[in-house]
Amino acid sequence: MDAAPPSARSLTHRETMLIVCGVLLPVFMGSLDNTILASALPTIGREFGDVHNLPWLITAYLIANTAVTALYGKVSDIYGRRVSLMIAIALYMLGSLVCALAPNPFVLILGRVLHGLGGGGLTSTGMVVLGDIAAPRDRGKYYGYFSAVYTTAGACGPVLGGAIAEYLHWSVIFWMNIPLGIISMVLTLTLLRKLPRHDRPHRLDFLGASLIMTASVAFMLALSLGGVRYPWTSPPILALFALALVVGVGFVMRLRTAPEPLIPLSILSDQQARLAVAANAFGWAPVVGLHIFLPVYLQNVAAMSPAAAGLSVLMLAMMLNISAGITGTILPRLVHYKRIPICGLTLAIVAILVLSWRAENPSLWEFEALLFLIGVGFGCMPPLAATALQNNVATHNFGSAVATMQFSRNLLATMMVAVFGALVLVGAAEGSSVPTQYSVHGFTLAFLAAAASFAISLTACILLEEKPLQASHA
Repeated sequence: MDAAPPSARSLTHRETMLIVCGVLLPVFMGSLDNTILASALPTIGREFGDVHNLPWLITAYLIANTAVTALYGKVSDIYGRRVSLMIAIALYMLGSLVCALAPNPFVLILGRVLHGLGGGGLTSTGMVVLGDIAAPRDRGKYYGYFSAVYTTAGACGPVLGGAIAEYLHWSVIFWMNIPLGIISMVLTLTLLRKLPRHDRPHRLDFLGASLIMTASVAFMLALSLGGVRYPWTSPPILALFALALVVGVGFVMRLRTAPEPLIPLSILSDQQARLAVAANAFGWAPVVGLHIFLPVYLQNVAAMSPAAAGLSVLMLAMMLNISAGITGTILPRLVHYKRIPICGLTLAIVAILVLSWRAENPSLWEFEALLFLIGVGFGCMPPLAATALQNNVATHNFGSAVATMQFSRNLLATMMVAVFGALVLVGAAEGSSVPTQYSVHGFTLAFLAAAASFAISLTACILLEEKPLQASHA
């Protein structure tokens, strides 16, 4: 176990920035993997002669990633952030090696499971580290770096993955993770030495971890297979949903009876923490869905090429980064720090409603303007949710709190992607002579679903109490 370094208040700005730099590369790797493989899937399918199992390369990663997120938070609270991050990087590199050498789709899918088991700790541990080095009042100084790296990596993934698949070989997507992982390990071992420790004796709830992982896997398998491999009302899908429900109830009961539950009850019982988690999850879920489906929308409705469609969507990520960075900097200085995020989310809701109204035939400048407004508006919310969570959770439980927030976001984002997919494909099976109309109608419904999710996030922000931000760690 690492030796306890000085308290967070003794860190200089230079020391703090070195720690930030030490976790930005793992954050970049974790975010990039969410989207980089999508553009390479057709190439992989052609090489292996198997297109039916391609969606599992994405689904397997998401399932494993989401299922272990809460576990990483608890491990980081018990053994320290460096240990947790090293485990995540090691598993991620092992998964990359298996994928790069995979002789068939089955081994590639297994590699993606390992990938997800590691990826679940890359981004979440980085956000925990941010809470360790900065009190709520100072968090905005450094949040912009995390936001910019995370969103930019996710937005650039499709372009980078497509270029690698077209001009090199799809396996390079995985081979490049080996040197990046080695560099990340070196940075973690060196730059995070002065990371403050807020440890208390903890016990790891293996039964609770097993229950939440089983429930998550069953639920996301049902979402992934439903409407694709099996009808939604078929026995396999209903059985998976039933298993998720029963095991999920068992997890809730375990939370109430375990000596030290996987997710501390102090987090779940705090209304402000719950609101912060809800605002973050319902805000990010439609953004993840938009990043995946907007390029599909532009190719099907506006007849754009894949490259042009990917570049057109960069406006959303770019403005989200700028907005989050600026908001994160000025938010802690304000007494009424909720006003900017509330106005921003309202703007994002209006913009996406206009997009749904104009979905059939928007001009390019109109589309880019709406993405500009959605990015600027939504970008104001994540700094508020992250700061509010830290402001309401004890420091020694902050790892579990952030992992709970990440788990909720990932789970809801996976659900939103499934919902978007079902809506976009509405009417496609009917064999209409005007499939474009069905396509437009499906995208319109998807945009309305995104607006509804944003509205829930806005409601959570409005209900959040504007407590004075702490100037030090609790």
